[in-house]
Amino acid sequence: MPIHPPGHSPHPIGVHVGPGLTDDNELLDGGPLARAAEMDADGVQVFLTDPQSYATPKPRPDQADLLASDVMVVVHAPYMLNVATTNNRIRVPGRKLLAAHATAAAAIGAFGLVVHGGHVLAADDPAVGVDNWRKTFAYQQKDGGFPVPLLIENTAGGGNAMARDLDAIGRLWDAVGEFGAGFVLDTCHAWAAGWDLATVVDDVRAITGRIDLVHLNNSRDPHGSSRDRHAPLGDGEIPQELLVEVARAAACPIVLETPGDSAAHAAEIQELRHAL
Repeated sequence: MPIHPPGHSPHPIGVHVGPGLTDDNELLDGGPLARAAEMDADGVQVFLTDPQSYATPKPRPDQADLLASDVMVVVHAPYMLNVATTNNRIRVPGRKLLAAHATAAAAIGAFGLVVHGGHVLAADDPAVGVDNWRKTFAYQQKDGGFPVPLLIENTAGGGNAMARDLDAIGRLWDAVGEFGAGFVLDTCHAWAAGWDLATVVDDVRAITGRIDLVHLNNSRDPHGSSRDRHAPLGDGEIPQELLVEVARAAACPIVLETPGDSAAHAAEIQELRHAL
């Protein structure tokens, strides 16, 4: 079953924000909770480290405040983390880092950890990548499983990707569904991959049985472009009413990863709440 953060409506709306920390791991300008307040957002999504690094997350100085708050918290794993790959020097530390980010996410009360599906090399059999995902969950089960739900996100492009095409997601879910893996539907990625957004919620649920989070983003590029370039909800190639219908049909938490400042995001949230 889909995971809903406790105490929230079926459509809590969050925004991806900066970590709100200085280089010395001190709170900056009130941190993510202050950003949520100034945008009147129901939630925030954050990275716990540089998204391009293999750094282990440090305890946050606002951990207690995040735990005590009713603001929905989502954590996004680093972009370069790839547990599907056949390259041991990437996969093995990536698997350990994924567990570390899940532990750190649980420490701040996150309802889930978003992670990209990853890929294998062009010369590799994608089935090996699927099995590497299965092993990631199976190994973690020996330690009691991940302390927060792992939410696998569809991707926009890339050869031999684990979560770009619906049939690939089907193969992946055959391997990891039994472990309770969650699913993140990114509308920009789905558009770029050539999916039909008019039916995407039913199409995904027919495969995974669930959608736990929607990354509601417009796209700067045409349908099927394989390009991952986000646009504001009302200013992109995807009709805004189609985005609203995806959000309504999914009936789950939403995170905006759209470009813009706090005022622009506050306006998007207000408009989206009204439409829903």
